[in-house]
Amino acid sequence: MMSRVSVYGIPNCDTVRKARNWLEAKDVDHSFHDLRSDGVPASDLEEWADTVGWEVLLNRRSTTFRNLDEADKKDMNRAKALQLMQAHPTLIKRPVAVKAQRVLVGFTPSIWENDLG
Repeated sequence: MMSRVSVYGIPNCDTVRKARNWLEAKDVDHSFHDLRSDGVPASDLEEWADTVGWEVLLNRRSTTFRNLDEADKKDMNRAKALQLMQAHPTLIKRPVAVKAQRVLVGFTPSIWENDLG
């Protein structure tokens, strides 16, 4: 049996919409978790950071990141980044797709085809 894909993002994000449409078109069994309303468990965030690196997860180009206090942006490290992403889930680069032990950040159809399709 194929394992289900869990997709984390925010519904109004264009990239998340493209990813969800791609999954629908490929008939991939998936569930969607709204980071803004549902947040993300700290244990999941830790696991993702262990798998892909906190630098990949932290969306430094987001409006949320740009609006942080300079003190929060300064001297960024894993612990600080995870704490900020937990407090502000929109700092997480989107979408995050999780299938078994595989974690994908961002949407690249060719990568998703290989790993999720």
